[in-house]
Amino acid sequence: MYNTIFVVIVAVLVFGYILERILDTLNLKHSLPELPEELSGIFDAGEYKRSQHYKRDNTRFSFLTSSISLLVMLLVFFLGGFGWLDKWVANFTTTYIVHVLLFFGFLALVSDILTTPFALYGTFVIEERYGFNRTNLKTFILDKLKGWLLGAIIGGGLLALITWIYMLTGQWFWLIALGVLTLFSLFMLMFYSNLIVPLFNKQTPLEEGSLRTKIEEFAAGVGFQLNNIFVMDGSKRSSKANAYFTGLGPKKRIVLFDTLINDLEEEEIVAVLAHEVGHYKKKHTTSGMVLSTLQSAITLYLFSLFVGEDSFSVALGGEAASFHLGLIAFGILYSPISILIGLGTNSLSRHNEYQADRFAKENFAGEPLVTSLKKLSKNNLSNLTPHPAYVFFHYSHPTLLQRIRALRK
Repeated sequence: MYNTIFVVIVAVLVFGYILERILDTLNLKHSLPELPEELSGIFDAGEYKRSQHYKRDNTRFSFLTSSISLLVMLLVFFLGGFGWLDKWVANFTTTYIVHVLLFFGFLALVSDILTTPFALYGTFVIEERYGFNRTNLKTFILDKLKGWLLGAIIGGGLLALITWIYMLTGQWFWLIALGVLTLFSLFMLMFYSNLIVPLFNKQTPLEEGSLRTKIEEFAAGVGFQLNNIFVMDGSKRSSKANAYFTGLGPKKRIVLFDTLINDLEEEEIVAVLAHEVGHYKKKHTTSGMVLSTLQSAITLYLFSLFVGEDSFSVALGGEAASFHLGLIAFGILYSPISILIGLGTNSLSRHNEYQADRFAKENFAGEPLVTSLKKLSKNNLSNLTPHPAYVFFHYSHPTLLQRIRALRK
């Protein structure tokens, strides 16, 4: 017999699926009869057609994977799969923390096994078809194994700690768990590039030369203390280019993909870095951490109110309230709220991107940033004409056209 929570969970899953398919369809069919002047010259006719095919293939693949995912989830729910797994795991241990770890560990393993064929197709068929893939099968497998190991150590460790806190403190666990997750986030922000990235990629200091000199001169000119500039072998997996800024205080570093250095002129690279420095100068990293902590606080508090309800666990096939079944049910029920919060955070993120662009323009130059964005869009076969609704829901950055027009105001 299905209770009200079960019905709501299924409705939420179906609603999320339908919403995403509507957005994908709108985005797939959206195009302009003629590209605006600001976007002219990025693609020739053949390249533009190729970018549209790339968008089409990814959208169709997303439709396939999401449809299968929904079907599997509904089968698990209607067949009482979570409840069956809960009872099966109970045969191996009477220690609740171990029970929770085995439960989620088995779910994660099965989920990864089921999704691996799709990941292989996405990497070795779609990305290969359009010339982006640089990954070989050995690297793919090693990445999987490393991901499992990190998931077991970091994810399992955090899950065990939060479960223990819940068992120890009950309804007040959310406050202590919030502190633990906040400290963990700060630690990862400062040391992710030192501890995690080297497991997957090689980072080497940017060699002395004109590029490093220009970067250091810019940083000194805007009062940005920068000692750590690294180049990462992003070409090991993909031809797509990127750069990012990470860390706080003396631990902050800028990381350039080797593909970025190969694709852009030195002035364009400095402009991209000026944008990243703009985020730091405008305190976007700090404000993002504060907002993320606030969001986590709301989520954990709401979870603490409902995790003790029998109906949450019963909806998943359990017999009484439990932390792990309640966590799954709550996570699905919370997703509509998460979508609404995501709209707000994406809007704020797009606002921050405009500010960082403006900082780069005022403190370095606007036109090199424009040309760098054009080159990156060209090399990544980016969609130049996304549907406004798709942008509203999914884009954390303004569109290329919006950024160009803002920079050239």
